[in-house]
Amino acid sequence: MKKVLFLLLALLPALGVRAQAPFAKYLNQVDSAPFIVIDKEALKLTLVDAQGEAIKEYGCSCAINYGAKKVRGDHKTPEGTFKINELLNAKGLSHDFKDGKGPVKDAYGPWFLRLDVPGFWDIGIHGTPFPESIGTRATEGCIRLRNEDILDLKSRVKLGTVVIILPDPV
Repeated sequence: MKKVLFLLLALLPALGVRAQAPFAKYLNQVDSAPFIVIDKEALKLTLVDAQGEAIKEYGCSCAINYGAKKVRGDHKTPEGTFKINELLNAKGLSHDFKDGKGPVKDAYGPWFLRLDVPGFWDIGIHGTPFPESIGTRATEGCIRLRNEDILDLKSRVKLGTVVIILPDPV
């Protein structure tokens, strides 16, 4: 039975039947350009091509609390469709994580890709001096990547790149 199923699946493209690209359901939200999908449940950021196929996947960290960002300080990552509106060189920027250690230099890694989240000017995708936090719920609302991953992602996106942040599971 498994051989028959495998053979059938192998023949589908030859018969003109194409499987839908994994991220094709989001294509109506973009203008035929690569885009980003952030899965807060899986803690994955995926760069997707204009046909809905994954180009590259990165582990990420999202906000400590579940749900959509509503107010400053709620430690939630926003949900919905946004665009990158600034590619900020973040080298040297510091941030106090209120953990008693004071401001941390290079808190955002080498780049901060600012998102156009209404009501919040400081939400973005950025690097981190805490690579061990990747794959956990650890941020105040932003999406963290390893520094080498934000460098790679930054080289593949531009201003206006669409970013779709999927909702947390209920």
